[in-house]
Amino acid sequence: MTALSINLNKISLLRNSREGNYPNVLQHAQLCIDNGADGITVHPRPDQRHIRPSDVRELSALVQPLATVEFNVEGNPFAPAVDDYPGFIALVEQTKPDQCTLVPDNDSQLTSDHGFDLTQSGNALEPIIRRLKDQGMRVSLFMDPDLEQINLAFEIGADRVELYTGPYAAAWGSESAESLFHQHKEAAQLATSLGMGVNAGHDLNLHNLAKFASIPGLLEVSIGHAFIVDSLTMGMASTVQAYKKLLNQH
Repeated sequence: MTALSINLNKISLLRNSREGNYPNVLQHAQLCIDNGADGITVHPRPDQRHIRPSDVRELSALVQPLATVEFNVEGNPFAPAVDDYPGFIALVEQTKPDQCTLVPDNDSQLTSDHGFDLTQSGNALEPIIRRLKDQGMRVSLFMDPDLEQINLAFEIGADRVELYTGPYAAAWGSESAESLFHQHKEAAQLATSLGMGVNAGHDLNLHNLAKFASIPGLLEVSIGHAFIVDSLTMGMASTVQAYKKLLNQH
């Protein structure tokens, strides 16, 4: 069965639009967990547009004691310290999530929109991956469904890859959706054959997720934006249950 990890960035984005701590990120994480979420994901950026370092520390304290729920922190491994943001690697070393997903984003991007090009960054990433694994963290790399790149991810020691599903989601309902699905399926099959786990995320929702979840060996999906949008009409508890029900079919 594919695990469901809920990305809470949009809850913190809403909170940050006003003074105070409303909505409370920790309370919404607990609500997701109480209704069956298998994991909590956050993506702290140096500009702190949504998740803050203090959120990461509090969520770590909430999730880490739970045997059946995982904490996943994702972000740019090269993000430096800025003001009270300690730098991405320093933050994950402080909080030691179950999984650290490395993503090649920067502050000028609205959201993550491409995977690593390991022909360019592989040499720099390899010691970082080893360093995090030595501290007990599973390391996943945010990757496009490119077979050459998947091979390189294996060579530099990644435990998992998270396939970037943005183009698949954008093509949903069009003639190109099927070919994009097969690209992701082939990439997942290769990663699995090499001994890596396969995660996926970006713009997956209740319409396009069922087909994607049919990919054999898919271990985890991380869903944030669509989850929050669905929660506006369905309520958060019901939305967690709806996504879980869908994933439980595979």
